[in-house]
Amino acid sequence: MATINDNYLKLKAGYLFPEIARRVNAFAQANPDAQIIRLGIGDVTEPLPDACRHAMIQAVHDLGDRTTFKGYGPEQGYVWLREKIAVHDFQARGAAIEADEIFISDGSKCDTGNILDIFGRNNIIAVTDPVYPVYVDTNVMAGNTGEANDKGEYGGLVYLPVTAENNFTAEIPQQKVDLIYLCFPNNPTGATATKEHLKDWVNYARSQGSIIFFDAAYEAFITDPELPHSIYEIEGARECAIEFRSFSKNAGFTGTRCALTVVPKTLTAKAADGSNIELWKLWNRRQSTKFNGVSYIVQRGAEAVYSEEGQAQIKALVSFYLENAQIIRQQLTSAGLKVYGGVNAPYVWVKTPAGLTSWEFFDKLLQTVNVVGTPGSGFGAAGEGYFRISAFNSRENVEVAMQRITEKFSINFP
Repeated sequence: MATINDNYLKLKAGYLFPEIARRVNAFAQANPDAQIIRLGIGDVTEPLPDACRHAMIQAVHDLGDRTTFKGYGPEQGYVWLREKIAVHDFQARGAAIEADEIFISDGSKCDTGNILDIFGRNNIIAVTDPVYPVYVDTNVMAGNTGEANDKGEYGGLVYLPVTAENNFTAEIPQQKVDLIYLCFPNNPTGATATKEHLKDWVNYARSQGSIIFFDAAYEAFITDPELPHSIYEIEGARECAIEFRSFSKNAGFTGTRCALTVVPKTLTAKAADGSNIELWKLWNRRQSTKFNGVSYIVQRGAEAVYSEEGQAQIKALVSFYLENAQIIRQQLTSAGLKVYGGVNAPYVWVKTPAGLTSWEFFDKLLQTVNVVGTPGSGFGAAGEGYFRISAFNSRENVEVAMQRITEKFSINFP
């Protein structure tokens, strides 16, 4: 009889967001007249920028003409897109990244999991707590962990607590770790990292021979000129970091799917025989074997982001969501809640009141004011007692949701 990958059996009962959907659906069925506002999952709501949409339409026309038709594209992505990314997103900020070090993909969520394909099973892996669940769950699936304890922490992982006391930025571990997941601006806490903080991590990684997985999916929301957008703005990062980015949030590509991973050619790791192996070659082989590339239509849409029109439109889109975040911060603060994030980031991290657990606060918001957020405990043990609210929604929904909370908070949340 065929056997399964038993590592899947270690996974906790439900992935965070399906569990949220289950509870919301049950409530909606029991209360069909409830007008539920979802500020939980970080999916965008506003239309694609016109520049991207028009470029995609033109790309469809290209496919209707034999002379401009495109079939299989390069697994790494079309060079005309990678060149624009290299110039605008990295070189313009002093980061020495070349086009052939950029791999176009269908999502940074996918890549942060798939990257494990090129690493061994004996690495010591560090994650922040709270953490984006994909980082942990994909390591569980790959067999890099033991069983979960009562707090949901998996054996074999090194958890780095991020709390209000350390400004939600993980401290350098005392022990040696091999693979390190960092996300800034952070999901879920909305925290940002200074150049000095990232420099400490780069120095640590270089001294230990570690690799940093740097998730910069929300870098477009950074407005502070002193904050780095890429880890490659830090000297030495080319020798110790892989960076993941996405068009999902800055350009609204959550449905059309386009992202990128940067693997510098100067990055190496050890083989079993002790030799140094270029990770670029391994990732290139992995993508060439397991991935057929992002569609021509979508890549043309992504290329339009870098046009003059596209740059103006995505700036307006990012500003819109940041204004939502500001409204959420202000209104929740006025309601007496302690809030973090929401500045240079699209997520607001809320301390739950009156000793409520994260899921108790979730249920109370849903049942009392019909507003959905994300329980902090779903992101890790250190997320207990917190709650994430996403700024990705329409202005009307954000304003109505905040009005409901501020008007009923003092009555229902002492």
